[in-house]
Formats: sequence, structure tokens, C-alpha cells
Amino acid sequence: AEEQLDIWAQRAGAEIVRKDKADSASVVYEAIKKAQNEGYNVLIIDTAGRLQNKFNLIEELKKIKNVISKNASDSIVESILVLDANLGQNGLSQAKVFGEAIDITSVALTKLDGSAKGGIILAVAKEYGLPAKLIGVGEKIDDLKDFNPDEFIEAIF
Repeated sequence: AEEQLDIWAQRAGAEIVRKDKADSASVVYEAIKKAQNEGYNVLIIDTAGRLQNKFNLIEELKKIKNVISKNASDSIVESILVLDANLGQNGLSQAKVFGEAIDITSVALTKLDGSAKGGIILAVAKEYGLPAKLIGVGEKIDDLKDFNPDEFIEAIF
């Protein structure tokens, strides 16, 4: 996963802050300080690979959120829950656990280029009041798109 992030950062022309086997919260702290010191407008923190049934990873996520709150409190912070369109009803469980751990602001739905319809995003939106923000329809840099509800509903039916 780390190598993938390096590749995507290169493709996007972005810098990356990464420390293999380091405490995630300390890496986030370092990234925030770098962004502040170098005048960046946007900082993306990827916490991929966390499952809702892994207590230690959820606790680590809370710690990351605390680091952000303490060190970037004047910033606009968005926490996007990324769901795989193939998950089905397990997406509700993920939204519940992650929502209890941190303040999720919206949902992104990936892998819509396959056979999955992605209807779970409707259940998550209804159950937890989370708006859909993005959809992933492939693996190219331009395949992450704004969620369009009319197009999405038409595609489901």
C-alpha cells in the first residue's frame, strides 16, 4: 500500500510524507507541520486498511483525529469514509464503527467499474445522514468523480 501511495503521489505531482513502521499519529503530525511550514492548501491523510473489527486500528484512528484537532484546528477538516461497492451490508457496520470513532463528513464509493451496483451508499446515507461525495469508476487518476445522484440512480436501474 505504501508503494502505491508513492506512485499516486508522483502521478498527481504531490509530495508525500511517509515513515515506514512509524506511529501513524506521529507521521500525521509531521505532515501537518510540513503543510503549515510550506504553505500547502490541501493535506490528504490516507488511513487505508482499517477494518471496523480491529480495535487497535480504530484507537489509532482516534489518536490521528486528536493530532489533527490539536495541530490544525483552524483548518477545514473533512473525514471521508471510503467504501468498496462490493461490500454490501457490511458497509453499514463500517459506517457505524468509524462514525463512532471520528466525525465522518461524507462517503466515497469505489469499484463502481465492476459488477457492483453500490446500493449500500443509499443505506449509509439514510441510516447515518452521510452525504455521498465521490465515486471511483476505475484506476486512473481521473476515475475519481463527484457523486451525481441522478446519474447514480439511473445507473442502478
